[in-house]
Amino acid sequence: MANQVIKLMIKKGQKIEGAKVLILGITFEENCPEIRNSKMIDVINELMDFSTIISVYNPWADADEVRQEYRLELMEKDTTPDFSQYQAIILTVAHDKFISPDFITANSNQVIYDVKSTLDCADATL
Repeated sequence: MANQVIKLMIKKGQKIEGAKVLILGITFEENCPEIRNSKMIDVINELMDFSTIISVYNPWADADEVRQEYRLELMEKDTTPDFSQYQAIILTVAHDKFISPDFITANSNQVIYDVKSTLDCADATL
């Protein structure tokens, strides 16, 4: 998946090294705090191999558990990410908050990668 995101970023003329990538979701499934068996850490590590800067937002996950298990810092639960600062946004899990209308705001230069195909296709780069 990381390679697909990188290829889409290149197609859009994005510089990969130092690009900011927002991961929406690190839990195993939607509306659930369970992080065990999440495959997103593999994708995150691959993206880091490309020297991207990763931010992870997941209001369901426990920040301490994620820090201990994966050595990652989550964004604050009570904030909404500033989507405009990211070159790529990866929607990994269909939390209700993530798929609510107008939650993700993006521009045409950004890559939106919807892992579970939960967004309207007009809004996502698949």
